[in-house]
Amino acid sequence: MAETKRAWYVLRAISGKEAKVKELLEGAMKNTDLGNHVFQVLIPTEKVLTIKNGKKVVKEKNLYSGYVFVEAELIGEVVHELVNTTNVIDFLKGRGKDAKPEPLRESEVMRMLGTADDINETLEEGVNDYMVGEIVKVNSGAFNGFNGKITEVLPEKKKIRVMVKIFGRETPLELENSQVERE
Repeated sequence: MAETKRAWYVLRAISGKEAKVKELLEGAMKNTDLGNHVFQVLIPTEKVLTIKNGKKVVKEKNLYSGYVFVEAELIGEVVHELVNTTNVIDFLKGRGKDAKPEPLRESEVMRMLGTADDINETLEEGVNDYMVGEIVKVNSGAFNGFNGKITEVLPEKKKIRVMVKIFGRETPLELENSQVERE
């Protein structure tokens, strides 16, 4: 068979049940022979920052609702086992009555994995959602308690420039994101 090589495929799942499908597939990979042919199960997500009651809340949101990505070799009963997993509708495949599951192109896989990596790096680095013109209060350091207006955001340094009034005179400060809070 020509389908014996390892590739990424897309399973269509019931929307909202992607995590359950991933959990079921990972369990099957550990406990059955499916683990010899399915190598990874992935649900690309992005971190979304929302502000509730003045506090920053980071939530995960599916990038592709209703889809679960699997890296697998589609040989033997693997296709049947994957499609018959609870909450799975079918593979994403070409048109036609006898269409076979189509693997993702390398560029699509790299974009998907690259996006996931970028999102994780962004979260690790700290979320920088401040905007120029916003009023903030310094909460640590020598200028603790002072209020100022953001004049520049430096995401690559994870810092912001704030104009603070000290003794009636405006003074520029370069502060880390963690040193300020919204007023």
